Amino acid sequence: MSHQFLEGKIYHKRFEPKQHQFTYGFYLLDIDLDDFKSLQNQKYFSINSLNLFSFYAKDHFGKSEDFIQNVEELLNKFDIEKKDISLRFITLPRIFNFVFNPISLLLVIKNNKPIYMLAEVNNYNGGKTIYDLKLKEQKNSKYKATITKNMYVSPFFNKDGTYFFTLTFKPQLLSLKIDYHEKNNKSLTAIFSGKPITFSSKNILKLFFKYWFLTTFVVTRTFWQAIKLYKKSLKWHSPTKQDKIRRF
Repeated sequence: MSHQFLEGKIYHKRFEPKQHQFTYGFYLLDIDLDDFKSLQNQKYFSINSLNLFSFYAKDHFGKSEDFIQNVEELLNKFDIEKKDISLRFITLPRIFNFVFNPISLLLVIKNNKPIYMLAEVNNYNGGKTIYDLKLKEQKNSKYKATITKNMYVSPFFNKDGTYFFTLTFKPQLLSLKIDYHEKNNKSLTAIFSGKPITFSSKNILKLFFKYWFLTTFVVTRTFWQAIKLYKKSLKWHSPTKQDKIRRF
């Protein structure tokens, strides 16, 4: 079984119109989609059913309960060549049936290098979009991509802007850095950096007791940070109807 967890930290810094930053512990589930069926019949982990940790196809792109079918349709939609590739899906699992995923990643890997990344982004208004990112290899196992923002996420940022993604893909480290720019100025940096730990019942229990509040914490922490920003008199932006729908 080649699934794993990635345990590390999230760092978040806002640069304008006022500076604001925080760091906290975090983990993600890294699923090897070539071995997806092995996730079934686990003691503390389930597919499309309740458990300590679980993964539901309906939480992500597509309408089928067959997640692999949804992935196939997505690859076809973005004209991604499927020959000689492997796929990994990095996300936050449900914890006791509750989850919120600000971002999940589908990595398309060829010759042990990520060549494409589909970034699935959710907001708190029911909106979902997917950014299709063709990765350009840099030095030191780094891969970069740039794309225009197309969905409202934060009430303190405009809908218009540009995301700069930097993925570090190493055997003992996965890091995703997102720099967000508005009008050629860096407005935000968000970084997740995690090291792999084995997917096992023992580690599921370890992560559960260490981060049992994590999904709730993601939501409450976001609203708490929003309150603090609001007190700093930042301008509030509202979502459009398009920003409240699931586009995939």
